[in-house]
Amino acid sequence: MTDAPAFLAADHVSFTVPDLEAAIAFYTDTFGARELFRMGPLAASEIPAMPDGRDWMEAHVGVAGATLTLAMLALVDNLNLQLVQYDAPGDRNPVPPRNCDAGGHHLALRVDNVDKAAAYLAAKGCTVQNIIEISEGPLAGKKNLYVRDPFGHSLEIVD
Repeated sequence: MTDAPAFLAADHVSFTVPDLEAAIAFYTDTFGARELFRMGPLAASEIPAMPDGRDWMEAHVGVAGATLTLAMLALVDNLNLQLVQYDAPGDRNPVPPRNCDAGGHHLALRVDNVDKAAAYLAAKGCTVQNIIEISEGPLAGKKNLYVRDPFGHSLEIVD
């Protein structure tokens, strides 16, 4: 397709968190992330409505009446992590989707030593599953590990 743009690289992944300050502290302390900037609080009620009458938040993030604050972190050399705390609407779901649910997801990070990462992340408050040692197929000889950060987000650690 000749009119397609060039998709160059990943820019960021976004996690909604219940406590922005705690999430920033966790990701900066645990992963060495660096805060790039913050925005907000941004409230739909304070931003002019779109020409079609929808509020700005509904039109852009799919959440009518939202109030949010966000921080962008440099997580690793090739990926930023955006953390977002919504303070409105009041009916938001406090539980992240399961991996099998529509919208379910996980973030995978490559490490030099999965065993070492498992112990380190457990000590930092993550819920750590058993290490998976792959013996067959295209990933034979590799290890990976699934963990949950303290806010319920699924992370995969791979070597």
